[in-house]
Amino acid sequence: YVRLSVADEGMGMDAATMARAVEPFFTTKGVGKGTGLGLPMVHGLAVQSGGQLVLKSVPGQGTTAELWLPVSPNAAAPEGPAPTRDQPSPLPPMLVIVVDDDSLVLTGTCSMLEEQGHAVLAATSGGQALELAATHPNAALVVTDEMMPGMSGSEFIRQLHRARPGLPVVLATGFGDVQEPLGAATVRLTKPFDQRRLLEAMHAALGPGRAGVPR
Repeated sequence: YVRLSVADEGMGMDAATMARAVEPFFTTKGVGKGTGLGLPMVHGLAVQSGGQLVLKSVPGQGTTAELWLPVSPNAAAPEGPAPTRDQPSPLPPMLVIVVDDDSLVLTGTCSMLEEQGHAVLAATSGGQALELAATHPNAALVVTDEMMPGMSGSEFIRQLHRARPGLPVVLATGFGDVQEPLGAATVRLTKPFDQRRLLEAMHAALGPGRAGVPR
């Protein structure tokens, strides 16, 4: 294994807090300061890769996060089986706008898309994303968070579709209270999600026969 350690000298965590640190949406931050999805995404990435996230913390002495990842063999891995119904086929490269006010979630989502070969434009608010959509008419898809300060993902989608009708959108949310209809071009994706579920949502949003737009 390769071990990557990141340590701080902050306030640390007690045993009760550390036991819940990788739970989705658990956070000790105030309202609007974070979603509690950063560590769960890191933990999920590590486990999917055959590794582990290990947290060590002492109140008043800081926290150390260890990311353990298996070393890749030198020999090339044999080709896997052909895609099945459970594994969606790759999409052609396209330009995707990603919107999330949580920097860790934003970075994670952008990385998933870049690993699939897509170009990504990142925005931390709905207003910034509207500007990107206006200045990049070749953007083929938008992935947005719902719970954002100032402008929710639902309101952003409504404004986006007034300017770019029919632009496919994936609305990522961990909350079930988004009830208003947002149109056929919008597909909902439950947080936290992995790369496979993101790809499935993209397929659903784009619909059959939709190709990527050249970057």
